[in-house]
Amino acid sequence: MDTPIKLALLNLYAGSENQGMRCLRKIVSDYNISHDSPILSEEFEVRNSKQFPGLHFDIYICSGGPGNPLENSANEWEVDFYSWIDDLLAYNNNENNLRKKYVFFVCHSFQMICAHLQLGKVTKRRSTSFGVFPVHRIDHENKENIFEGLTDPFFAVDNRDYQVTEPNLERIEWYGSSVLAIEKDRTHVPYERAIMAMRINKYMIGTQFHPEADVEGMLIHFQSEEKKKMILENYGVEKYQSMIEQLNDPEKIRLTYNCIIPQFIDLSVKALHHD
Repeated sequence: MDTPIKLALLNLYAGSENQGMRCLRKIVSDYNISHDSPILSEEFEVRNSKQFPGLHFDIYICSGGPGNPLENSANEWEVDFYSWIDDLLAYNNNENNLRKKYVFFVCHSFQMICAHLQLGKVTKRRSTSFGVFPVHRIDHENKENIFEGLTDPFFAVDNRDYQVTEPNLERIEWYGSSVLAIEKDRTHVPYERAIMAMRINKYMIGTQFHPEADVEGMLIHFQSEEKKKMILENYGVEKYQSMIEQLNDPEKIRLTYNCIIPQFIDLSVKALHHD
């Protein structure tokens, strides 16, 4: 009988209102409903309670979250978070550890690991990136399996005040990383395009967008009075209506939601069964 697979959900939202954790829980729940061998999951409140999963888990998913990903030693939880990442890297690099650890980083946690490993330049954006945007794949030579079924470009929910740009090619080569996707080319502005997805190594991967975002959660988010007012004031009525229309398009965020994290979990489970 196979050893039960254990999955840890790391909540980095610090108690702030969000749809991200509900979506991640639902993805795991739906996976268990559709598979004969369910995975065991446990949730950890990282920032407020400083809870971290040990190395007895097999799969880890780190959420997005608010705030500055560059505070480093200013917060005790960030020191612990980086120490936890280093422990996972050391474990996977140890050839005696045959059963590896698989990790997915979303948005804020993705920016943190990119800063920690110096894989790219993390900076504050001039303005918040918020809405449904095209993400352009550049995994042409080595197709990324978690993107199976997605178009090029595919569409995803973006909600961030910071960004990872300017990939550090020397560090990327050192860690065996590869940039998988970038944001839309904006030829009318002189800014670097953000790295939207990166395979950090064979066992770790992350996205700067929110692949866990579902239509239900985003409709709640967009239609709240505070968010609706912000969108209308900053982007106008046409942009707001366009966002709502895109949410209901089955070829946009529905497709991204159904593909990326479910396929990450499925591919990780299959690899673990062969370890």
